[in-house]
Amino acid sequence: MTLDELRRHLDQLDQQLLQIIADRQATSREIARVKRSTGYPTRDYGRERDVIVGARAHASQLGVSPDVAETVMRLLIRSSLTTQEQASVAAHASGSGRSALVIGGAGKMGAWFAQFLRSQGFEVDIADPRAVGSERSAMADWRTSALTHDYIVVAAPLGATDTILLELAQRRPRGVVFDLGSLKSPLRGGLQALRAAGVAVTSLHPMFGPDTELLSGRHVIFIDLGNAEALAQARALFAPTMAEQVVMELDEHDRLIAYVLGLSHALNIAFFTALAESGEAAPRLVQLSSTTFDAQFDIASNVAEESPELYFEIQRLNDFGAQSLDALARAVEAVRSAVADGDQARFTALMRQGHEYVKGRRDATAHRA
Repeated sequence: MTLDELRRHLDQLDQQLLQIIADRQATSREIARVKRSTGYPTRDYGRERDVIVGARAHASQLGVSPDVAETVMRLLIRSSLTTQEQASVAAHASGSGRSALVIGGAGKMGAWFAQFLRSQGFEVDIADPRAVGSERSAMADWRTSALTHDYIVVAAPLGATDTILLELAQRRPRGVVFDLGSLKSPLRGGLQALRAAGVAVTSLHPMFGPDTELLSGRHVIFIDLGNAEALAQARALFAPTMAEQVVMELDEHDRLIAYVLGLSHALNIAFFTALAESGEAAPRLVQLSSTTFDAQFDIASNVAEESPELYFEIQRLNDFGAQSLDALARAVEAVRSAVADGDQARFTALMRQGHEYVKGRRDATAHRA
């Protein structure tokens, strides 16, 4: 065969492969329907394992890399789960006949939440000046609303959210009110005011970004503010999904978030700051990069693209934020002094301590899977 003929044959194979994927997606939608009708859970880890193990074995027989086969199957499984989860959310239609107001609905997470609610059948109003003209049910100012909605979601910037919560407390809306803030310390006054006013209030922290499609393996944190009904109704919104729900108190949330977000952000900011101030050009470092450097650089690059204002708020406004920053400073000094003093035993102890800690996290993750 000529080169052109071989290329045409390869194009035909690609088209056949895409058709097979489309057929697989259609079957996934049918599987989702059957699972809903029988009460079977959307995700079956045992079945996923069998598919991946079988694919690796079959790939070896065909002379195909088992790692390539596993990567492809994991992508297909993820795509199928996304299809099934979205179908499950739509089928439940828990929002049918109900309404929601998303304050800040033109922002990234606000828009995600508005779409999430619409997929459940809610009639969603957007209160955001940026949405006026592009959203049919948008208003520039939430204060003009009668606030008769079943849910009111505050997805405004962290610095403005507490003021909104305080004003909502004065209006005493009948529906469930919750925010989506990354921190709760700065919102303490507004949340307490809503509770004192007798409003059904709770607080959420979706631990994922606005580009997320599949909620399997993702966490949604719910803050228990003492209103069981509000907490239950907020959690019910995610019942059709595969998101892992975690309930905790306000102070516990911010204490842990100081490490989950604050520490990880600070570490990466310190990493790219050290590189930027080193005088070494990025293209030159790329020529000498290692697996570890590349992985860390990719994470730091993503952090560098985020909002400086939001990241500063996460560091500055957390009542527990100083703890993680102090821990980072102590850790860096421990490494620096061990190297400067030639203390190999101390350096080794640090690495072994880290190994045990990381192993504990990996073991817990493997057990959950």
